[in-house]
Amino acid sequence: MSKILVLPGDGIGQEIIAQTLKVIDYLNANHALNMTLVHGLVGGTAYDKTGSPLPQSTIDAAHQCDSILLGAVGGYQWETLKRDLRPERGLLSLRSEMDLFANLRPAILYPQLAKASTLKAEIVSGLDLIIVRELVSGIYFGQPRGIEMRNGQRYGFNSATYFESEIERIGHSAFQIAQKRNKRVCSVDKANVLEVCELWREVMVKIAKNYPDVELTHMYVDNAAMQLVKAPKQFDVIVTSNLFGDVLSDCAAMLTGSIGMLPSASVNQDGFGMYEPIHGSAPDIAGQNLANPLATILSLAMMLKYSLNQADFAEKITVAINDVLDQGYRTQDIASDDNKIVGTKEMGDLVVEALKN
Repeated sequence: MSKILVLPGDGIGQEIIAQTLKVIDYLNANHALNMTLVHGLVGGTAYDKTGSPLPQSTIDAAHQCDSILLGAVGGYQWETLKRDLRPERGLLSLRSEMDLFANLRPAILYPQLAKASTLKAEIVSGLDLIIVRELVSGIYFGQPRGIEMRNGQRYGFNSATYFESEIERIGHSAFQIAQKRNKRVCSVDKANVLEVCELWREVMVKIAKNYPDVELTHMYVDNAAMQLVKAPKQFDVIVTSNLFGDVLSDCAAMLTGSIGMLPSASVNQDGFGMYEPIHGSAPDIAGQNLANPLATILSLAMMLKYSLNQADFAEKITVAINDVLDQGYRTQDIASDDNKIVGTKEMGDLVVEALKN
């Protein structure tokens, strides 16, 4: 039996999680997966109810569960809060608390969605890469940081920091993933101007010696952004820092046609993971039955594969989604003129129905 902490969060998080729970309920009822759900609060919704974007009850529940299924956090109504109370701080704190240092973000173009990409089909057709992003260190967590008065004006500062051991463990994760794919790792940095990136590159070179079957290349982050748009299929596994990975993964997402199609996993050394779509809370469409739930359902598939040792059921979910897309059903964000447009709830029902076949 597996215990899953369910954190819908804010905005469309409530809706897309609801559709994913339909899939879990079906698998529990028909395939005896015995996934027990524990419900919790995070983000702005948590702040409204408890005064904290990450209540202690959520932290305690996370330590008692096998994995986390997250919707999304954030919204306009919380932007004026003090920084430590904003929804995003709850998410960052949860990642740090559970030491979820490896963020896995696949960018896969489903053949049915080739028209949805803004790039030419010959550029993106067959795209299948993964970005391995370091998630609990770097400039988002480095100290010192702040805003203070200097020389009569406000001065803002953040510190981009990495210990060698932090680079080593994300490097090993990337190389091990590459061994199961096409055996190529591209390490992205800015070593020509940043000392922290000089260290990053040196450590990656050292780690590569442990994986003689994997080819290691290096690329500056500005060039990597350009190459993702110019020739994305040259990449297999990209490994990079927290900040660079944040930017590049969203860039890679749009190569696939919609950010609403891409799941992610954030895992620690023990295989515990938090699984979530890479898109945000989209408050402008929340509650309107417009959100695409497929990235969240695919995040469940990643959970089954990486944390719960149920790769066969992960594949069943992927096949079911392909079946739905083959039938021409789309949410608005991935639709073309000849598609049958459905809402969030209807898409969830269609995936469950496809699982029955």
